[in-house]
Amino acid sequence: MDSVSEYYSATQLRSDRWAALRAAVSAICRETSQAKIKNYSDEVQELFKALSRIEPYWAFPGMPAFVHMRRQFDNGHFEDVAFSVTRVTRALTTGSYRRRSIPLERDSMDEEENNDEALLSPEARAMTRPYFEVLIVDNVNDQQERWIKSNMERMRRIEDPFHYEAVVVPSLEDALIAVLFNHNIQAIVARPGLTLKSRNENELLKKYLSHLGSGEDLDNLLPENYGAELCRLIQQVRPELDAYLVTERSVEEIAGLDLGICRRVFYNQEDFMELHLNILRGVGARNKSPFFTALVEYSKQPTGVFHAMPISRGKSISRSHWIQDMGAFYGPNIFLAETSATSGGLDSLLEPSGPIKKAQELASRAFGSKQTFFATNGTSTCNKIVVQALVRPGDIVLVDRDCHKSHHYGMVLAGAEVLYLDSYPLNEYSMYGAVPLREIKHQLLALKAAGKLDRVRMLLLTNCTFDGVVYNVQRVMEECLAIKPDLVFLWDEAWFAFARFSPTYRQRTAMRSANNLRKRLRSDQHVAAFEAQQKQLEGASDEDLLNTRLIPPPTARVRAYATQSTHKTLTSLRQGSMIHVNDQDFKGEVEQNFHEAYMTHTSTSPNYQIIASLDVGRRQVELEGFEFVQRQIEAAMALRRAISSHPLLQKYFKVLTAGDMIPDCYRQSGVSSYFDTEQGWTDLWECWERDDFVLDATRVTLAVGGTGWDGDTFKNQVLMDKYGIQINKTSRNTVLFMTNIGTTRSSVAYLIEVLVEIANELDDLLDDASNMERLAFDRRVANLTENYPPLPDFSRFHDGFRPDNLTPEGDIRKAYYLSYDEKNCDYLELNGSLKAAMEEGKELVSASFIIPYPPGFPILVPGQVISREILDFMRALDVNEIHGYRADLGLRVFTQDALANLVSDKTIQTAAE
Repeated sequence: MDSVSEYYSATQLRSDRWAALRAAVSAICRETSQAKIKNYSDEVQELFKALSRIEPYWAFPGMPAFVHMRRQFDNGHFEDVAFSVTRVTRALTTGSYRRRSIPLERDSMDEEENNDEALLSPEARAMTRPYFEVLIVDNVNDQQERWIKSNMERMRRIEDPFHYEAVVVPSLEDALIAVLFNHNIQAIVARPGLTLKSRNENELLKKYLSHLGSGEDLDNLLPENYGAELCRLIQQVRPELDAYLVTERSVEEIAGLDLGICRRVFYNQEDFMELHLNILRGVGARNKSPFFTALVEYSKQPTGVFHAMPISRGKSISRSHWIQDMGAFYGPNIFLAETSATSGGLDSLLEPSGPIKKAQELASRAFGSKQTFFATNGTSTCNKIVVQALVRPGDIVLVDRDCHKSHHYGMVLAGAEVLYLDSYPLNEYSMYGAVPLREIKHQLLALKAAGKLDRVRMLLLTNCTFDGVVYNVQRVMEECLAIKPDLVFLWDEAWFAFARFSPTYRQRTAMRSANNLRKRLRSDQHVAAFEAQQKQLEGASDEDLLNTRLIPPPTARVRAYATQSTHKTLTSLRQGSMIHVNDQDFKGEVEQNFHEAYMTHTSTSPNYQIIASLDVGRRQVELEGFEFVQRQIEAAMALRRAISSHPLLQKYFKVLTAGDMIPDCYRQSGVSSYFDTEQGWTDLWECWERDDFVLDATRVTLAVGGTGWDGDTFKNQVLMDKYGIQINKTSRNTVLFMTNIGTTRSSVAYLIEVLVEIANELDDLLDDASNMERLAFDRRVANLTENYPPLPDFSRFHDGFRPDNLTPEGDIRKAYYLSYDEKNCDYLELNGSLKAAMEEGKELVSASFIIPYPPGFPILVPGQVISREILDFMRALDVNEIHGYRADLGLRVFTQDALANLVSDKTIQTAAE
C-alpha cells in the first residue's frame, strides 16, 4: 500500500483508498484461489484501518455505516460489503450523496439506483437544495451522539433552503483536523463537553495539527476556554466558516474572550430549533449574490425598450434573418439580462447604492479587505486606477522592473518619477524571479540619505509573479515601514486571487498581511520590541540596517492595495477583476481621488454580465473555495509527481523546483523541492511561513530544452496544434502549465499521456536518426540548455530625464511625451545602424516601450539608456511578438539633438534654481 507521504492531501488519500477498497473487495468476490483471497483480505483490512482514521470527519457514509461494513467483512459477507463499498465510492465520485439518501444495503435498492448522477443537467442540479455538513464538537458516547443528531434532524423543514448532515467529533484537535479534511463543513457547533486532545493519531493528522499552533500552549488552557479557543483557531485556517458556541459560562466571562468566527453564543440551553435557524441563516448570508439575483429578476420583467442597445431583450437578434445563429448559440437569458439601465432593481457601477454596492461589500468580507471595488475591463485598468488615485506628479515610486506593462503605463499617466527595482535573474531559464528585500531596503535608505524620503510614495510589486514566485508580504511591509512609515503598497495579485482560500497560501496575501500588521502594531509586545531595537540601532550604518530585520514604529500607517484578476484564477467572465483596499488613510486622504480615478478609467456602460459573474464568483469561493483550491493544488502536485517519477519523461523534460527558481539564500527553510521520489511530499507550511520567497505549487514550469524545441515552438506547434493543449506562458526553454479551480485529474492524466507520447516519438526519431541528424539535435539541445544569453538588468534613465545624479529615479512621463514629436525620434536597425552607433560610443536612448513576448514585460522603457547587455539580449531573442518594435524600421530611439537639448535645458534650469 502507498505511503501516506506519497499523498499531498487527505481528500486525495481518502478518494484513492475507497477506490482501492472497492477493487480489492470486488476481486475477493470473483476469486477462487484461497491464497489470492487471503492476500486481498489482508489488503482490505489495511484499507479499512487506514480509512478508519479519516472517516470520522465526514458525514457520509458515516461511522456507523463504516463500522457495519467492516463487521460484515470480518463475518465473510463479501458480496454485501462489495455492494456497499461500490455505492459509497460511486456516491463520493458523483456527489450523489449531496442530493439524496444513498442506501447501502442490497435489499434497499432505491428507484434512482440506475440513474447516473454525473449525467444530471445543470438545470436539474440547480433545482436541488445545496448540501453541507455541520461539525458538532462534544465528547459524547454513541447514544448521546444519536440523540444530538436526531434532534437536529427533527428541526428540518421542507421550506429550508439548504440540507445538512451533522458530524460529531470529541475534541478541539479533532475539530481542527475536520475543517482541514472536510470541505463540506460550513458551520461548527462547540459544546461544553469538548476535550482538547485527539485520540486519532497518524502521520497525516500530525502534519495538519503541526500547522495550527496558536502562539499559546494549548495544554495550559482551561477546559472552559476550549470552545472559544477553537473558534479563534478555525478563523486562522477557514475564516469563511460560521461557529456557534454553547457554553455554561456567564455573559461577563465570555465578553472578554476572543471568539474568532463565533456568530452567536448559546447559554446553557438545548434550543435546537434556534441553532438550526442560525446555521441556515449563516450559510444563507454567504449564499447571497445580490447583483446576480437582481439581474435575474430584471430579465423576467416585461419591459419596453426605448434606450440604447438594440440587442437588449434580444430584439435585434430575434427579428433578424441573418444572425439567428448567435441567438441559438448563446440562448435567450444573456440577452434578456442585457441592458444599459441602472434602475428597475439594478444599480450603477460608477455610483453604486443598491445591489452592486452590497455585492462589493460581500466581496470585501470574503477577501478580507476594508473596501472592494469591481472592474469590468481587467486588472490592467485596476492598476492604473490605484496608481492615478495615489500618485501625484513628481512622487517617487519604487517599481518591480518586470511587472505587468499596465504599471509602467500607469506611471506615465500619473507623472511619477520611477525607480526601477531589479529582480534576481534565472539566466538558465531566461526568466526573472522577484525583487530581494535587501534591494528594496537599499534603495529606500539611499533615498533617505539623499533627502528624498518625503517624496517616496509607493512600492509596487507583483505577488505572485507569472512564474509563481511569491513574496513574504508581511515581512516586506514591516521592514519598509521601518524606513518609510507611511509608504503605500500596491501588490499586483492578478494571478493570486485564489490564495485567500487556502490556509497555507492566505498568509502571503496582501489583505491578510495588512490585517495582521495592523493588529500587531497595536500590541504592547510590538511597542516593547520596537523600543528595544531602536536602542540597539543607535548610530547604526546602512549596512547594519540592511543586515537587520527591522521593526516598524507603532505609529506606522498600514496602507495596502491589491489588484486581482478574478477571471484568471476564480470564476468570472473575462475581464472581471477586483481592487481590494486596506488603507488606514483611505477615508481621509484617498477616497475622493480614488473615485475620480475610478470614473476616469471605468466605462459608463459596464458589462452587467461581468459584474454578475464577479458576484457569483465571490459566492462560490465563500462556500466552496477551500475545496476547489485544495483540489487545484492536488492536481498540480499530481502533475509534478507524475513527471518527476517517470523515467521516460525525465529524459526530455524537467519540472523546475523551488531550488531551481529561488536561490538558496532566499529559502531559509532549506526546502528545495516539493516532491522527492524517495521521501514523498514536502510540507509546504514551513516554507510559506519562513522563506523570503516561495513557489506557488499550482504553477508547474517544465523545462523543454531537452526536446530540442524552444518554448514558443513547443507551445504552438506541439501542444496546441497537435494536441489541443492551451498554455499562456513560455520562456526560451520552458513552458508553464497553470492549474486552476476547474482543473480535473482527467486533465492532468491527459497531459501526462501527451508528454509520454511526445517522449516516445522523440525516442523513435532519434533511433532512426543519422549521425548528422543526431548531431543537429544535440546542438539544438545544447543551445537551449547551455548557451543561454544573460538577462539584462535595468540600465538607467538618461540624464535628461533624471532630476539629479544622487538616486536613479527618472521622469518616464517626460520621455513618453517627448516621443510624440517625430522630429525627436529616429529608427535604428538592431544588427546595423544601432550596433554601429553603440560601437562609436554614442549614448542611445529608447523612445518607446519595448515588450517582447516572452518574457512579457518591458525590457526598455521611454528614456532608458540602451546598454550592450540589452542589445545582445534583443538580438538573441527568437520570438514572433515584440510590442513597440518595428521589424521593418528598427528600434525607435531619441535623436542625439533631442538628447542634447534635454541636457542643455536641464543645465539652464539648474543654474536658474
